[in-house]
Formats: sequence, structure tokens, C-alpha cells
Amino acid sequence: MSSTRTAPQWSSHFAFMMASIGTAVGLANIWRFPYTAGMNGGGAFVFIYILAALLIAMPVLIAELMVGRRGRNSPPQAIATVSRESRGSSMWRHMGNLGVLGAVLVLSFYAIVGGWTMAYVLELASGNLQGLNAEAVSTVFDNLQAAPGLILFWHILFLALVVGISSLGLAGGVERLVKIVMPLLFVMLLMMVGYAAWIGDFSAALAFLFTPDFSKVTPGVVLEATGQAFFSISVGLTNLMVYGAYMNKNTSIPRSSVTIVAADTLVALLAGLAIFPIIFAFGLNPAEGPGLVFVSLPVAFAQMPAGALLGALFFTLLFFAALTSAICMLEVPTSWLMNKTTWSRRRASLCAGSMAWGLGILAALSFNLLADVYPLGFIPAFATTTFFGLFDYFTSNIAMPLGGIFVVLFVGWVVARHISADELGWQSDSIRYRVWLWVSRVIAPGVLVLMFINNF
Repeated sequence: MSSTRTAPQWSSHFAFMMASIGTAVGLANIWRFPYTAGMNGGGAFVFIYILAALLIAMPVLIAELMVGRRGRNSPPQAIATVSRESRGSSMWRHMGNLGVLGAVLVLSFYAIVGGWTMAYVLELASGNLQGLNAEAVSTVFDNLQAAPGLILFWHILFLALVVGISSLGLAGGVERLVKIVMPLLFVMLLMMVGYAAWIGDFSAALAFLFTPDFSKVTPGVVLEATGQAFFSISVGLTNLMVYGAYMNKNTSIPRSSVTIVAADTLVALLAGLAIFPIIFAFGLNPAEGPGLVFVSLPVAFAQMPAGALLGALFFTLLFFAALTSAICMLEVPTSWLMNKTTWSRRRASLCAGSMAWGLGILAALSFNLLADVYPLGFIPAFATTTFFGLFDYFTSNIAMPLGGIFVVLFVGWVVARHISADELGWQSDSIRYRVWLWVSRVIAPGVLVLMFINNF
């Protein structure tokens, strides 16, 4: 059964930009970017990351917004509509189905990390970490992961917030949240950078992030930087295609895409400038890995003046970033369910959230009760990969780059040129259109294929 509902529209360009930037600005910027940059040599990684964001991730972003607006529907239906208009195969709709599945999977384990941010706001604000050494702070994080009831509680609470906001609708829920949270997020991040510059080793952080040492560049670093740009801007899983479906026809897709990528990159760099001065000032390791934010940084907060307040502020910032991204992830399966059924938004949001919650239970218990369960253990490469690791691997290393390959190939080779030119607002014989088309047809797919092969 299929529904033919008319897609809602953003009430203003500002609302669309805040929601789209909120989708791109998430844990990948504030949690993943600093530790990935730290593990890959700093400045050279950052340089390649910025190039990849502009040359690889942005064409995919433009493609997703274009197809979403043209199709005016959930990703699978929008792709089918545009393909039919371009006289392409109906099989392309499965690209959207991959996006729906990927969004549910990402949300299932993303909500666990979102729950950690909520738990840490409470831990820091209550002063429980004040004065603790590195070993004691690490134990707090280990205890959070080891307690099934505790990790599931925060996971459920985070998902309940996401579902609750989504069920209120585009104007009443999503727009109302992002109009407040996104400006506040930028203000909080600037405050953190200012504090880090005052108390930390800011010159060391600047040198680390913006002095490239190209001798450290390897093919692995290039692919890691490209993958980070891709994951950071949140393209490949058709997330932004669903927001594109709500765009006004008069909104410029190229200008909006440049703004989204610029804001996303700015937040990632500001996060580095908020974190690395503190890391260097307290003699911590910038190549700590995923524990950089949840272990190393709280160690520093525990030892600095007003550390409890600043730590709570930082993890509130991280929570807001996680929340706005998670809401867009939920929008993908929610819009799909609403278009395939006669369900209300509330019922569709609850169903999509419940699917993410069910899968998330497996991911959450991967740190405790299911820590020794390896679903694909019969494959040597996954011999010690838990449900959490498997979900992360499938979405980050397979679904996102594969989805990105399909999106740019679809827009570059299948979508009729008069359609893409019309949506971009460019003449089909103009230089900028020809450059964009060449990048979408050749450069972006080529790099994404290399990234996919490397990851796979």
C-alpha cells in the first residue's frame, strides 16, 4: 500500500539551513574529528579533510538535496520519481531503501553514544569527576559501559527525546528545536574555544591543526580524511535527501550546500581548537583514539578551575550536536513509513524509533552481556567484532560510501541534464555546470570506489 501525501515545506530558509547544518554537525565533528585528526598527524590530515569535503562530499550533498526536492517524497519514492522523469530504471529506488536501512542502523548505535553524552553532563555537573586521576576517570567510563541497565536507560532516554521531537512534526518539532539549539551550539563552542585559549596551550593546538607535515601523508591517511569528511557531512545514506524534499523551489541548492559544508567544517575545526589546547596543556595524548573525549578530556576537566561547569557545558554541546543529527536520521524511515502507509507522523516516528531501539539493544549489550558474542565470528576479519562494531562497520565503511557512489552516479549519468540544470539554477552549457557534472560523473565516484574498496 502506498500513500500520496504532499510533503511539508520549511517555513523559512533559516529553518532549512539550521536543520541541515544540524544534520551535518554531529558527533562526527566534535567527537570523531579531533581524535581522528590526532591519530593521523594533525595538519596534513586537516588539509586533506577540507579538500575532500569540498570535492567529494559536497557533490554528494548537492545530489541528495536535488533529488529530494525534485521528487518531493521520502528517499526511495523521490528517487523513483526522478528516475521515471529521466526515463531511467525503477531499480534505482533501492538506493533509497539502502538509505532507510542505513539510517535505522546508524541511529541504533548513534543513540548509545548520545546517551553517553547525557550521562556525562550529569557526571560533570554533579562534580563526581572533580579531582579524579586518569585511572579513576577511565573507570567511570568503563562502569557506564559495563552496566546493562545503565547504558540501556540512557539509550532509551535519548531515543525517546528524538522520537518525541520528531512526532511533533516539521514545524512544531524539528524547526522549533534547531532554531534554538543550533545558534546556541555555536555560541557554546566559541565559549569553549575562548576558555581553551585562556587556560590551555593554544599555540601548540594551532601548530598541530594548521601546520601540515606532508611526510606523514599515506594512502591510508588520505582515505581516512575522505571518510571523515563524508561521515561528518552526513551524506551517502540519503539523510539530507529527506530534508531536500521539504525545500522551497526558490532556495539555491549550490549556495545552500556551500554554506552547510562551510559550517560543518568550521565546527570540526572549532572543536579541535576547543579540545587540543587542553590536551596539550595537561600533557595528554592527542592520538588517544575514541577515548579522547570520554576519558582524556574529563581528566583535564577534573583538574582545572571550574572544570565541573566547563565539562558539563562541553557535554551539553556534544548532546545537542548528537540530537540534531539523530532527528534527521529518524526522519528518513519516518517519511518512508508515512509514504508507504496511512500512518500518522506520531505512529511512524514511534515505529521507526522502536526499530532503532531494538537493534540498539544488541549494540548496547555489546559492551557487557554480549561482549563475547561475535555475529560474524566465522569470518576472520570479524573474529572479534561485536554487534556495535558490526553496525558501525556496515554503515560507515559499506553503506555510506556505497550509497554515495550510487547517488553521484545516478545524478551524473541517469538524471536528465535539463532536470539537474533546472534544480541547480544553472545553464546546462555553463562552465560551472560542466565542472560539477564532471566531478559528479568521474572524480567523486572514483574516490568513493577507492574508499569503499579500502574499507571493505
